[in-house]
Parts: sequence; C-alpha cells; structure tokens
Amino acid sequence: MVVRQLTFVVCFWTVCTAGHEFFSSTDQIAQLIEKKKDLLLSFSQYIDAEEKNVEAMKSVYLDLLLSFSDPVDPEEITRDPVAAYKLLRQLRNELINIIKHIQPSFHQCNEYQDELELLEIPQLKDLDGAASGLIRLQEIYKLYPEDLMKEMLLSADEAYHVGLVAYNEDKFQHAFLWFWYSLDKLTEYSTTTEKELLLYVISSAYHFGSLPVAIYFNKQLLNLDPTDYEVRDQLNRLLRFQRKSNPDIFTLNKESRSYEKLCRGELDKRSNQTSKMQRALFCRYSTGGGNPRLMYPPVKEEVEWDEPRIIRYHDIISDREIEILKNISRPLLSRSEVYQDRWDTASQDRVSQRVFLQDNPVATRVSQRIADATGLSMETAESLLVQNYGIGGRFEPHYDALETGVNDRIATFLIYMSDVEIGGATVFPDIGVATRPKKGSAVFWYNLHKNGELDLNTRHAGCPVLVGNKWVANKWIHEFGQEFKRPCSLSEWE
Repeated sequence: MVVRQLTFVVCFWTVCTAGHEFFSSTDQIAQLIEKKKDLLLSFSQYIDAEEKNVEAMKSVYLDLLLSFSDPVDPEEITRDPVAAYKLLRQLRNELINIIKHIQPSFHQCNEYQDELELLEIPQLKDLDGAASGLIRLQEIYKLYPEDLMKEMLLSADEAYHVGLVAYNEDKFQHAFLWFWYSLDKLTEYSTTTEKELLLYVISSAYHFGSLPVAIYFNKQLLNLDPTDYEVRDQLNRLLRFQRKSNPDIFTLNKESRSYEKLCRGELDKRSNQTSKMQRALFCRYSTGGGNPRLMYPPVKEEVEWDEPRIIRYHDIISDREIEILKNISRPLLSRSEVYQDRWDTASQDRVSQRVFLQDNPVATRVSQRIADATGLSMETAESLLVQNYGIGGRFEPHYDALETGVNDRIATFLIYMSDVEIGGATVFPDIGVATRPKKGSAVFWYNLHKNGELDLNTRHAGCPVLVGNKWVANKWIHEFGQEFKRPCSLSEWE
C-alpha cells in the first residue's frame, strides 16, 4: 500500500511536468491549482499509510525482540540436532517476516537496501536438508523420533515436515513414525490437518508393507467423514489386497552395515584385542627421528592400530590456533564436494562445509608441524582443509586416495578441532576400528602401500554427529617429494 501511494505521487508529478511550458499559457498555470490539490490529497494518504505501516512494524519488532536472546556461545545452541532444526525454521520465518515489513521502506534508502540484498535467508531446501539430517541420524543410530527429542520437542507441523522429507526419500518407516508422532501433537493452532496426516500415515504403512496398520488408520480416516466415498473405496481396495508378510512398522530393524555399527560403538575390534596385538600398540614421546624442532617439546604419539598403521598425535594444535582457523574459515565455508573426475560434485554421501586455507600463517605453521611429526615433505601437499559438519553431517565410506596414477594422496593427517559429545567418529569398516574426536589431537595413516598400490583397509567414514559440533582440518599429503622420506618398494606385499 505504501509503495503504491508513493509511486502514484512520484508518477503524478512526472506526468504533469513533462513536456509543458507553463509560462506560455495562463490556463496551464491555473490547472496547477487543481494538480496541487490532488497532490496534497495523495500526500496525506501516503502519510496515513506510512503511519499504519510504522505501527505494524513496531508491533512485529516488539514481538521479535521478546523472542530474541543473544547467546554467549552460538555453537552451544546447535549442539542438539533437533534444536538446530527448530532454530533454522524459526530464523527462516522471522527473517522473511522482517523483510516483508521493511523492504518497501528500505527501497527508498540505498544504504539499507544493500544490506537486504546481501542478506541470505535459509531456503526450503535448507529445511529439507536439515530434516534429512535428522532422518540420517535415526538410520545410523537406530533412533525413534522420541529418542531424538530428549532435550527439545517438535510441534505437529515441524514433525509433519520431517515426515514429508522421509516420505519423499522413500524411507516409509521413518515417515510413518514421524506422521504418527505428529498426529499425537496436533493442536488447534496446527496448520497441518488430521486428514492430511492420516492420508500420509496410511500411504507410508502401505508402501512399507504393513497392510493391517494401513487398514486400521484408513478406518480412522473414514470415521472423520463417513460420507467420503473416495476414502471408503480406498479402504475396500486395501481389504481386498492380500500380502503374505506384514513387517512391524513400529519397530526399527537393528540390522545394519559394519560402518553404522562402528558409529554406534558396537563393533570396535580394539575391545577384543589379543595380548599380542595389544603389545604392538604403544604411546611415546617422539622427536620425529631427531628433528631439532621436536627436541623440546617432543610430540605425543599413540599407535591406535597396527595394520594399517593409524597413529594419533596428541596436543598437535593449540586451542588458540583452532579458534583462529575457525574464525578465518567461517565466512568462507561452502558445501563440500566429492571427486568424480574433478572436484565439482555435491553429494548426499558427504554433507559438510569446507574451505581450503591458503597463504595463512597459522595454517602454514600447522603444516610445518605435520611435516615435523610425520617426517614427510609438504612440498606437493594440498592446502589445509577446514570442515564443519551440519545436522546429520557425515562422509560415507570412501578412500582418500584418488587413484589418479600420478602423485596420488600418499597419506592423510586428520586434525580434530573440537570434542564431540556423541557421534562424529572416524571409522574404518574393513578393519573394525573407530577413532573418536579429541580436540587438539590428530590421526595419521598412509593411503598407499610402499609399492604405490591402494591400501584397501584404509576405507573410512565420518560418522554423523548426534550431540555436539564437529570441526576438523585435513592435510592430504601427496607422493611427490617423498622419494627419500618413504622409499618405494617393489614388493607386492608392501
């Protein structure tokens, strides 16, 4: 309304003045009196509209102000995935509400208009991605909706959205459980209706193969409106349908891949080590073979596994260095990609954000420390890669070696820049080993045998974070420059 009134005033004046000579006609001068009268009326209407708009904005502003709290530590809010999902929804709705009220007025002020154009508002795909992350957490850790919501509950509308995402991903059991939960949480303020939910509950149960459950809820739907012939016909079709097996849709299947069991802490072979294997693992202070930079203080080295050899370096990076790297990285983060002939493919197998840090003094200092600890050259190594994992963020089982045939990634140095309360482990499914995040430590392994062949036991994955925040930094070290530091072997066993 405000914009229309203002536009009318400006356009009106432009039409009156364009192409006229007022001094050459007294009639034209006389007409200006009427024009002024019309213009004053428009001006008055514009002022009234602006006053109403300002009152509306004040009301919205006060509501938003009452719901706003400036957290001391923003990461603390997002440590719980359900809380992070709710926060994302809330911020999206509130930002859209603010823009709706201020954008018409800000069009008149270039300074604020620039701010609006730079403001990034979460899109629907962001909410879908967050919901998908919750579902992935359920799959990996075998959780029911209630298990995820121990600290914060979702409303009926929020749960309905998570169910829709699961349904669209053909994960019908999880979809059913979310719709069922949403049914129980419906209130008079919910925008989702009971009929909508029942339709999805029935469809989810049917697609999962649980016919008796689909029939039961179809009868519930018919009770809402016994005259609904479409629902009655659907019920009759379900009653005629015969199915030999009817899996239990209310109980999650505990069968899963070794990768997922490792994420849950169920399959770590180190808990069943033989005494001989335990003797092969040790902790020590290392000077990196007499490196003068490590004479004082030496690095703390722990062998986590013997074959392939996985070494953890403790206190390899300070808290101050971690905070500097995180602060530098935050404004530069973008969606992580996977390598498929080239680095340009976003994938559901890798859900995180990352940035390669170049020409940074802290990253350079950390790279030198890696070189000292491992004894390897950083001459052809990649820049330090800082990553942050989001809701359900993960990296499915993969090899770090790219198998390009030339100057491949010979080794990986993975730095943990945060502790993680639950989840977030780096797991090696083929050897049954999981390394847990410990802030300031790093794990190191060779991706290639000495003969240049891929070590198949180095297939690993990043488990999703169930509670907490996960920051890591990768240093991928390449073959060139290691000729005398890790000599090649002709043996097919090395």
